[in-house]
Amino acid sequence: MIKSLYTRVVLTFLVSVIGGTVISFFVATWVFRDKLNENLQIPLFYFGQDIARIYNTLPLHEADAFVSGMDQLKYYHLRIYEESGRLQSYGTTLNGHQPATVTMEQVKKVLAGEVVQVNPSGISTTLLGLPFTTDTGTKAMFIEPIGPPSAPFIIKWIWNFLIFSLATGSLLILVAAMFLVRPIKKLTKATRQIAGGDFNVKLNIKQQGELGTLARSFEEMMHDLQQLEQMRREFVSNVSHEVQSPLTSISGYALALKQADITDDERSRYLDIIIAEADRMSKMSDSLLKLSLLESQSQQLRLVTFSLDEQIRRVIVAIQPQWSARNIRFELNMRAIRIMGDHDQLNQVWTNIIGNSIKFSADGGVISISMKQDIKNVTVRISDTGIGISSEDQKRIFERFFKADRSHSRKFGGSGMGLAIVKQIVSLHQGDIRVESEPGRGTNVIIILPITMLTE
Repeated sequence: MIKSLYTRVVLTFLVSVIGGTVISFFVATWVFRDKLNENLQIPLFYFGQDIARIYNTLPLHEADAFVSGMDQLKYYHLRIYEESGRLQSYGTTLNGHQPATVTMEQVKKVLAGEVVQVNPSGISTTLLGLPFTTDTGTKAMFIEPIGPPSAPFIIKWIWNFLIFSLATGSLLILVAAMFLVRPIKKLTKATRQIAGGDFNVKLNIKQQGELGTLARSFEEMMHDLQQLEQMRREFVSNVSHEVQSPLTSISGYALALKQADITDDERSRYLDIIIAEADRMSKMSDSLLKLSLLESQSQQLRLVTFSLDEQIRRVIVAIQPQWSARNIRFELNMRAIRIMGDHDQLNQVWTNIIGNSIKFSADGGVISISMKQDIKNVTVRISDTGIGISSEDQKRIFERFFKADRSHSRKFGGSGMGLAIVKQIVSLHQGDIRVESEPGRGTNVIIILPITMLTE
């Protein structure tokens, strides 16, 4: 089995050229068979007419003498049959050529006035029989073409031409294949480097066409893999950090509980801290599992049609303890809109976004929620008067474990996965989400969802 692409390209070229030449020859011969036969027959026919005119014009013995001295007999073998069966032969055979066999049946047909043509291959006429009349009666003339002395040279020249053409073409395709295969070798080498964890690969492939497109796609893939590897490292680092913090607290306070001289109030407080940290780890684990399911799309959406404005109102009521204790009020501008989507997943979206707005708003702040609808989509805008988000943090706000302004994150808590889950749910609903914010001036979260999802 041939594994080398270079060898395959060369062999494909050779097979294509040789096969194409042979097929083209036979096809062209079949298409122009009648024309070729006619063109090859014409010289024989004209030569036969000339011989007949000689015998019609001159006396028999002079005609025989004239014909026997003709230079054309170098290229034709001539046989003349009389009615009595007598045969006269003119011309000599070349290179051991054996004259074609003439049967008595063919002789009788020509003497009867017919023209006999023998072309066994269907193309070249090897024998032509013509009748002609002399003063001694009707005779049958058979003309057979004989290859001229230059024919072997012409055949040899054609074979040499074909061999040299094939050799030259093969040499050119060998050189061309080297340039064709070189980018693929670079891609193979780059693939091995990437498999070894080295993403700093320079291809430097400037070609256009399919190979150029493949090289640019490979570079894009390599860039994406590099970003994915960076995200993986950050993820591992973030998970380690997020898990280490509650584990340290749990371990420290568990050791403190072993002390014999602690009071009941201290023991109760230590236990509350351990329970809270364990609960935080449990929620983080649940969030990680949920985000993993969403990103792998193994969790199928359960699509139903429901009232979106009613769902948002129910979420606000469900989290009332969070905002009523801080005197935060809501301004709602929502009309009745029904959409198709996963009710539970979208419920998670509004819970996370409104929860963030409450968390980062000052006491007595205002959260505004408005909705508008067009032919295909519904746009939900959730605005707060909280601390806002810097432009640098807005670029990464939907990344898992990312927390805008770590000093605030320590104050307000959270695992940094809420908006990553929101982004993934909105994407699964074929929607879009973006954030508009300025530090100290609040945040606007805009969610665009299709009214009716296009299911495959």
